[in-house]
Amino acid sequence: MTETELFNTLALMRVEGVGDIVAKKLINHMGSAEAVFKASRKQILSIEGVGEVLYNNLRNTGVFTLAESEMRFIYSQGIKPLYFMEANYPERLKHCVDGPLVLFGSGNINLEGRKTLSIVGTRQMTAYGADFIRKLLEDLAPLNPVIISGFAYGVDIHAHLVAMEHNLQTIGVVAHGLNQVYPKPHKKYVAAMEQNGGFFTEFWSTSNPDRENFVKRNRIVAGLSEATIIVESAEKGGSLITANVANDYNRDVFAVPGRITDKYSMGCNHLIKTQRANLLTGAADLLYMLNWELEEKKTKPVQKQLFIDLESDEQKIYDYLLKNGKELMDIIALNCDLPIYRLSSLLLTMELKGVIRPLPGKVFEAV
Repeated sequence: MTETELFNTLALMRVEGVGDIVAKKLINHMGSAEAVFKASRKQILSIEGVGEVLYNNLRNTGVFTLAESEMRFIYSQGIKPLYFMEANYPERLKHCVDGPLVLFGSGNINLEGRKTLSIVGTRQMTAYGADFIRKLLEDLAPLNPVIISGFAYGVDIHAHLVAMEHNLQTIGVVAHGLNQVYPKPHKKYVAAMEQNGGFFTEFWSTSNPDRENFVKRNRIVAGLSEATIIVESAEKGGSLITANVANDYNRDVFAVPGRITDKYSMGCNHLIKTQRANLLTGAADLLYMLNWELEEKKTKPVQKQLFIDLESDEQKIYDYLLKNGKELMDIIALNCDLPIYRLSSLLLTMELKGVIRPLPGKVFEAV
Protein backbone atom coordinates (compact mmCIF):
# COMPACT_ATOMS: atom_id res chain seq x y z
CA MET A 1 0.00 0.00 0.00
CA THR A 2 1.54 3.29 -1.06
CA GLU A 3 1.79 6.27 1.25
CA THR A 4 -0.80 8.16 -0.82
CA GLU A 5 -3.23 5.24 -0.76
CA LEU A 6 -2.86 4.84 2.99
CA PHE A 7 -3.31 8.57 3.60
CA ASN A 8 -6.54 8.79 1.62
CA THR A 9 -7.92 5.52 2.98
CA LEU A 10 -7.32 6.65 6.56
CA ALA A 11 -9.03 9.94 5.77
CA LEU A 12 -12.03 8.11 4.30
CA MET A 13 -12.28 6.04 7.49
CA ARG A 14 -12.75 9.26 9.44
CA VAL A 15 -15.57 10.67 7.30
CA GLU A 16 -18.79 10.80 9.30
CA GLY A 17 -21.31 8.24 8.08
CA VAL A 18 -18.69 6.09 6.33
CA GLY A 19 -18.24 2.65 7.86
CA ASP A 20 -16.55 -0.39 6.39
CA ILE A 21 -19.45 -1.39 4.12
CA VAL A 22 -20.06 2.13 2.74
CA ALA A 23 -16.32 2.76 2.31
CA LYS A 24 -15.93 -0.44 0.27
CA LYS A 25 -18.92 0.53 -1.87
CA LEU A 26 -17.43 3.97 -2.56
CA ILE A 27 -14.00 2.57 -3.39
CA ASN A 28 -15.38 -0.19 -5.61
CA HIS A 29 -17.32 2.40 -7.60
CA MET A 30 -14.59 5.02 -7.85
CA GLY A 31 -11.48 2.80 -7.89
CA SER A 32 -9.65 4.20 -4.85
CA ALA A 33 -10.14 6.30 -1.73
CA GLU A 34 -8.32 9.19 -3.43
CA ALA A 35 -10.77 9.03 -6.35
CA VAL A 36 -13.68 9.15 -3.91
CA PHE A 37 -12.50 12.48 -2.53
CA LYS A 38 -11.92 13.84 -6.05
CA ALA A 39 -15.28 12.65 -7.40
CA SER A 40 -17.93 15.16 -8.43
CA ARG A 41 -21.25 15.53 -6.70
CA LYS A 42 -22.96 13.81 -9.63
CA GLN A 43 -20.61 10.84 -9.45
CA ILE A 44 -21.07 10.38 -5.70
CA LEU A 45 -24.86 10.74 -5.77
CA SER A 46 -25.09 8.21 -8.59
CA ILE A 47 -23.96 5.50 -6.15
CA GLU A 48 -26.94 3.64 -4.73
CA GLY A 49 -27.58 4.42 -1.07
CA VAL A 50 -25.35 7.52 -1.02
CA GLY A 51 -27.07 10.86 -0.47
CA GLU A 52 -26.43 14.55 -0.11
CA VAL A 53 -25.44 14.35 3.56
CA LEU A 54 -22.66 11.87 2.89
CA TYR A 55 -21.44 13.88 -0.10
CA ASN A 56 -21.16 16.98 2.12
CA ASN A 57 -19.31 14.96 4.77
CA LEU A 58 -16.75 13.97 2.14
CA ARG A 59 -15.92 17.64 1.70
CA ASN A 60 -14.73 17.94 5.33
CA THR A 61 -10.97 18.51 5.00
CA GLY A 62 -10.42 17.96 8.71
CA VAL A 63 -10.24 14.21 8.11
CA PHE A 64 -6.90 14.67 6.34
CA THR A 65 -5.34 16.17 9.45
CA LEU A 66 -6.46 13.12 11.44
CA ALA A 67 -5.11 10.79 8.77
CA GLU A 68 -1.73 12.51 8.75
CA SER A 69 -1.42 12.14 12.51
CA GLU A 70 -2.26 8.44 12.42
CA MET A 71 0.21 7.84 9.59
CA ARG A 72 3.01 9.25 11.74
CA PHE A 73 2.11 6.74 14.44
CA ILE A 74 1.91 3.83 11.99
CA TYR A 75 5.30 4.51 10.46
CA SER A 76 7.02 5.33 13.76
CA GLN A 77 5.88 2.03 15.34
CA GLY A 78 6.39 -0.23 12.36
CA ILE A 79 2.68 -1.09 12.17
CA LYS A 80 1.67 -3.08 9.08
CA PRO A 81 -1.54 -1.76 7.45
CA LEU A 82 -3.39 -4.46 5.50
CA TYR A 83 -5.79 -3.05 2.90
CA PHE A 84 -8.90 -5.04 1.92
CA MET A 85 -8.07 -4.93 -1.82
CA GLU A 86 -4.49 -6.14 -1.49
CA ALA A 87 -3.04 -9.65 -1.47
CA ASN A 88 -1.66 -9.46 2.08
CA TYR A 89 -5.13 -8.90 3.56
CA PRO A 90 -6.35 -12.12 5.27
CA GLU A 91 -8.17 -14.16 2.63
CA ARG A 92 -11.00 -15.36 4.87
CA LEU A 93 -11.71 -11.82 6.05
CA LYS A 94 -12.12 -10.70 2.42
CA HIS A 95 -15.30 -12.77 2.27
CA CYS A 96 -16.87 -10.90 5.21
CA VAL A 97 -18.98 -8.02 3.92
CA ASP A 98 -18.35 -5.98 7.08
CA GLY A 99 -14.66 -6.85 7.38
CA PRO A 100 -12.47 -3.85 8.23
CA LEU A 101 -11.33 -1.57 5.43
CA VAL A 102 -7.83 -1.62 6.89
CA LEU A 103 -6.44 -4.06 9.42
CA PHE A 104 -3.43 -2.97 11.45
CA GLY A 105 -0.94 -5.67 12.36
CA SER A 106 2.18 -6.12 14.45
CA GLY A 107 4.56 -9.03 14.89
CA ASN A 108 5.29 -11.93 12.54
CA ILE A 109 1.91 -13.03 11.26
CA ASN A 110 1.66 -15.41 8.31
CA LEU A 111 -1.76 -16.81 7.43
CA GLU A 112 -1.02 -17.93 3.89
CA GLY A 113 -2.23 -21.49 3.40
CA ARG A 114 -2.62 -22.00 7.14
CA LYS A 115 -5.35 -23.70 9.13
CA THR A 116 -6.94 -21.21 11.52
CA LEU A 117 -8.96 -21.71 14.69
CA SER A 118 -10.50 -19.16 17.03
CA ILE A 119 -10.75 -20.20 20.67
CA VAL A 120 -12.87 -17.94 22.87
CA GLY A 121 -14.81 -18.11 26.10
CA THR A 122 -15.40 -16.68 29.54
CA ARG A 123 -12.93 -14.55 31.46
CA GLN A 124 -13.76 -16.69 34.50
CA MET A 125 -12.27 -19.86 33.04
CA THR A 126 -12.44 -22.98 35.22
CA ALA A 127 -9.95 -25.83 35.51
CA TYR A 128 -12.26 -27.82 33.20
CA GLY A 129 -11.89 -25.26 30.43
CA ALA A 130 -8.14 -24.88 30.95
CA ASP A 131 -7.55 -28.63 30.80
CA PHE A 132 -9.66 -28.94 27.66
CA ILE A 133 -7.67 -26.25 25.82
CA ARG A 134 -4.37 -27.81 26.86
CA LYS A 135 -5.37 -31.28 25.64
CA LEU A 136 -6.95 -29.95 22.43
CA LEU A 137 -3.89 -27.97 21.34
CA GLU A 138 -1.54 -30.76 22.34
CA ASP A 139 -3.43 -33.09 20.00
CA LEU A 140 -3.73 -30.52 17.20
CA ALA A 141 -0.09 -29.38 17.35
CA PRO A 142 1.08 -31.77 14.55
CA LEU A 143 -1.27 -29.92 12.16
CA ASN A 144 0.33 -26.56 13.06
CA PRO A 145 -2.86 -24.47 13.15
CA VAL A 146 -2.89 -20.73 13.84
CA ILE A 147 -4.73 -20.01 17.10
CA ILE A 148 -6.71 -16.78 17.24
CA SER A 149 -8.31 -15.17 20.27
CA GLY A 150 -8.95 -11.82 21.93
CA PHE A 151 -6.01 -11.50 24.39
CA ALA A 152 -8.48 -11.06 27.28
CA TYR A 153 -8.45 -12.73 30.68
CA GLY A 154 -9.49 -16.35 31.04
CA VAL A 155 -9.97 -18.55 27.99
CA ASP A 156 -8.38 -16.06 25.55
CA ILE A 157 -4.98 -15.66 27.18
CA HIS A 158 -4.84 -19.33 28.13
CA ALA A 159 -5.35 -20.29 24.47
CA HIS A 160 -2.55 -17.92 23.40
CA LEU A 161 -0.12 -19.22 26.02
CA VAL A 162 -0.79 -22.91 25.36
CA ALA A 163 -0.42 -22.28 21.63
CA MET A 164 3.01 -20.76 22.23
CA GLU A 165 4.01 -23.72 24.42
CA HIS A 166 3.49 -25.88 21.32
CA ASN A 167 5.24 -23.36 19.02
CA LEU A 168 1.98 -22.60 17.25
CA GLN A 169 1.47 -19.20 15.69
CA THR A 170 -1.08 -17.23 17.71
CA ILE A 171 -2.85 -13.93 17.00
CA GLY A 172 -4.50 -11.60 19.48
CA VAL A 173 -7.29 -9.45 18.02
CA VAL A 174 -7.57 -6.41 20.25
CA ALA A 175 -10.28 -3.80 20.79
CA HIS A 176 -8.03 -0.72 20.84
CA GLY A 177 -5.07 0.84 19.06
CA LEU A 178 -1.67 -0.82 19.00
CA ASN A 179 -0.18 1.99 21.11
CA GLN A 180 -1.43 0.32 24.30
CA VAL A 181 -1.95 -3.06 25.94
CA TYR A 182 -5.22 -4.20 27.50
CA PRO A 183 -5.50 -5.71 30.00
CA LYS A 184 -2.29 -4.19 31.33
CA PRO A 185 -1.10 -7.33 33.20
CA HIS A 186 -0.82 -9.05 29.81
CA LYS A 187 1.93 -6.68 28.69
CA LYS A 188 4.46 -9.33 29.74
CA TYR A 189 3.18 -11.62 26.95
CA VAL A 190 3.37 -9.12 24.08
CA ALA A 191 6.98 -9.73 23.01
CA ALA A 192 6.57 -13.52 22.94
CA MET A 193 3.36 -13.27 20.93
CA GLU A 194 4.93 -10.93 18.40
CA GLN A 195 7.73 -13.45 17.94
CA ASN A 196 5.25 -16.27 17.47
CA GLY A 197 2.44 -14.45 15.67
CA GLY A 198 1.27 -11.04 16.77
CA PHE A 199 -1.72 -8.73 16.95
CA PHE A 200 -4.47 -7.42 14.69
CA THR A 201 -6.79 -4.48 15.23
CA GLU A 202 -8.97 -2.18 13.17
CA PHE A 203 -8.72 0.60 15.75
CA TRP A 204 -6.52 3.68 15.60
CA SER A 205 -4.05 4.83 18.24
CA THR A 206 -6.73 7.28 19.42
CA SER A 207 -9.09 4.40 20.34
CA ASN A 208 -9.46 3.08 23.87
CA PRO A 209 -10.79 -0.37 24.85
CA ASP A 210 -14.39 0.82 25.10
CA ARG A 211 -17.21 -1.69 25.54
CA GLU A 212 -18.57 -1.34 22.00
CA ASN A 213 -15.12 -1.98 20.54
CA PHE A 214 -15.07 -5.49 21.96
CA VAL A 215 -18.28 -6.33 20.11
CA LYS A 216 -16.77 -5.04 16.85
CA ARG A 217 -13.54 -6.93 17.57
CA ASN A 218 -15.43 -10.22 17.82
CA ARG A 219 -16.41 -10.18 14.14
CA ILE A 220 -12.70 -10.11 13.17
CA VAL A 221 -11.97 -13.06 15.47
CA ALA A 222 -14.75 -15.03 13.75
CA GLY A 223 -13.92 -13.79 10.25
CA LEU A 224 -10.25 -14.78 10.37
CA SER A 225 -11.00 -18.39 11.23
CA GLU A 226 -12.16 -21.57 9.57
CA ALA A 227 -13.90 -22.49 12.80
CA THR A 228 -14.68 -20.86 16.13
CA ILE A 229 -14.54 -22.85 19.37
CA ILE A 230 -16.46 -21.72 22.45
CA VAL A 231 -14.80 -23.39 25.44
CA GLU A 232 -16.82 -22.00 28.34
CA SER A 233 -19.51 -19.34 28.47
CA ALA A 234 -22.32 -18.22 30.75
CA GLU A 235 -25.78 -17.66 29.31
CA LYS A 236 -24.68 -14.24 28.06
CA GLY A 237 -21.22 -13.10 27.00
CA GLY A 238 -18.97 -11.85 24.23
CA SER A 239 -18.04 -15.34 23.12
CA LEU A 240 -21.69 -16.04 22.24
CA ILE A 241 -21.64 -12.93 20.06
CA THR A 242 -18.57 -14.34 18.32
CA ALA A 243 -20.41 -17.62 17.80
CA ASN A 244 -23.39 -15.83 16.26
CA VAL A 245 -21.15 -13.83 13.92
CA ALA A 246 -19.32 -17.00 12.85
CA ASN A 247 -22.68 -18.59 12.06
CA ASP A 248 -23.64 -15.51 10.02
CA TYR A 249 -20.37 -15.88 8.10
CA ASN A 250 -21.26 -19.54 7.45
CA ARG A 251 -18.23 -20.74 9.40
CA ASP A 252 -18.14 -23.83 11.58
CA VAL A 253 -18.83 -23.27 15.27
CA PHE A 254 -17.98 -25.75 18.03
CA ALA A 255 -18.90 -25.67 21.70
CA VAL A 256 -17.50 -27.69 24.58
CA PRO A 257 -20.37 -29.27 26.56
CA GLY A 258 -20.52 -29.20 30.34
CA ARG A 259 -22.76 -30.13 33.25
CA ILE A 260 -26.18 -28.50 33.13
CA THR A 261 -25.58 -27.07 36.62
CA ASP A 262 -22.29 -25.35 35.71
CA LYS A 263 -22.72 -21.60 35.17
CA TYR A 264 -19.95 -21.37 32.58
CA SER A 265 -21.23 -24.29 30.54
CA MET A 266 -24.75 -22.92 30.12
CA GLY A 267 -23.89 -20.83 27.06
CA CYS A 268 -22.11 -23.72 25.34
CA ASN A 269 -24.87 -26.18 26.14
CA HIS A 270 -27.46 -23.75 24.75
CA LEU A 271 -25.52 -23.33 21.50
CA ILE A 272 -25.43 -27.09 21.07
CA LYS A 273 -29.11 -27.53 22.02
CA THR A 274 -30.23 -24.88 19.51
CA GLN A 275 -27.97 -26.38 16.81
CA ARG A 276 -25.87 -23.24 16.48
CA ALA A 277 -22.71 -25.15 17.39
CA ASN A 278 -21.33 -28.63 16.89
CA LEU A 279 -20.57 -30.56 20.05
CA LEU A 280 -16.81 -30.68 20.64
CA THR A 281 -15.28 -33.39 22.81
CA GLY A 282 -11.74 -33.36 21.43
CA ALA A 283 -9.45 -32.94 18.44
CA ALA A 284 -10.98 -35.90 16.57
CA ASP A 285 -14.28 -34.02 16.24
CA LEU A 286 -12.51 -31.11 14.53
CA LEU A 287 -10.55 -33.38 12.22
CA TYR A 288 -13.73 -35.12 11.15
CA MET A 289 -15.98 -32.05 10.76
CA LEU A 290 -13.38 -29.86 9.02
CA ASN A 291 -11.93 -32.69 6.89
CA TRP A 292 -8.49 -31.71 8.05
CA GLU A 293 -7.34 -35.32 8.10
CA LEU A 294 -8.11 -35.55 4.38
CA GLU A 295 -6.10 -32.41 3.61
CA GLU A 296 -3.12 -33.68 5.58
CA LYS A 297 -3.25 -37.00 3.76
CA LYS A 298 -2.67 -35.23 0.45
CA THR A 299 0.77 -34.14 1.60
CA LYS A 300 1.68 -37.50 3.15
CA PRO A 301 2.05 -40.22 0.51
CA VAL A 302 1.25 -43.74 1.67
CA GLN A 303 4.82 -44.85 1.02
CA LYS A 304 6.13 -42.38 3.61
CA GLN A 305 3.69 -43.57 6.24
CA LEU A 306 5.42 -46.94 6.30
CA PHE A 307 8.35 -45.25 8.04
CA ILE A 308 6.35 -43.59 10.83
CA ASP A 309 7.34 -44.89 14.27
CA LEU A 310 4.42 -46.58 16.01
CA GLU A 311 4.23 -47.74 19.60
CA SER A 312 3.61 -51.45 20.13
CA ASP A 313 -0.14 -51.01 20.74
CA GLU A 314 -0.42 -48.61 17.79
CA GLN A 315 1.34 -51.16 15.56
CA LYS A 316 -1.06 -53.86 16.78
CA ILE A 317 -4.06 -51.70 15.84
CA TYR A 318 -2.57 -50.72 12.48
CA ASP A 319 -1.76 -54.34 11.55
CA TYR A 320 -5.27 -55.42 12.53
CA LEU A 321 -6.94 -52.71 10.40
CA LEU A 322 -4.60 -53.38 7.51
CA LYS A 323 -5.62 -57.04 7.55
CA ASN A 324 -9.33 -56.67 8.27
CA GLY A 325 -10.21 -53.34 6.65
CA LYS A 326 -12.87 -51.03 8.11
CA GLU A 327 -13.85 -51.93 11.65
CA LEU A 328 -15.95 -50.66 14.57
CA MET A 329 -14.11 -49.26 17.58
CA ASP A 330 -15.69 -51.87 19.88
CA ILE A 331 -14.55 -54.72 17.62
CA ILE A 332 -11.03 -53.27 17.42
CA ALA A 333 -10.89 -53.06 21.22
CA LEU A 334 -12.06 -56.69 21.53
CA ASN A 335 -9.64 -58.14 18.99
CA CYS A 336 -6.65 -56.05 20.05
CA ASP A 337 -7.36 -56.69 23.74
CA LEU A 338 -7.42 -52.98 24.63
CA PRO A 339 -9.82 -51.08 26.93
CA ILE A 340 -11.97 -48.48 25.16
CA TYR A 341 -10.45 -45.50 27.01
CA ARG A 342 -6.95 -46.59 25.96
CA LEU A 343 -8.00 -47.40 22.39
CA SER A 344 -9.70 -44.01 21.96
CA SER A 345 -6.47 -42.19 22.84
CA LEU A 346 -4.39 -44.42 20.58
CA LEU A 347 -6.75 -43.97 17.62
CA LEU A 348 -6.54 -40.17 17.90
CA THR A 349 -2.74 -40.26 18.02
CA MET A 350 -2.64 -42.56 15.00
CA GLU A 351 -5.08 -40.31 13.15
CA LEU A 352 -2.80 -37.32 13.73
CA LYS A 353 0.13 -39.40 12.47
CA GLY A 354 -1.82 -40.04 9.30
CA VAL A 355 -1.89 -43.85 9.45
CA ILE A 356 -5.63 -44.32 10.06
CA ARG A 357 -8.77 -42.37 9.26
CA PRO A 358 -12.11 -42.15 11.12
CA LEU A 359 -15.38 -42.91 9.35
CA PRO A 360 -18.97 -42.23 10.47
CA GLY A 361 -20.33 -44.52 13.17
CA LYS A 362 -17.10 -44.96 15.16
CA VAL A 363 -15.57 -46.94 12.31
CA PHE A 364 -11.84 -46.73 11.49
CA GLU A 365 -9.64 -47.92 8.64
CA ALA A 366 -5.93 -48.00 7.88
CA VAL A 367 -4.59 -45.48 5.35
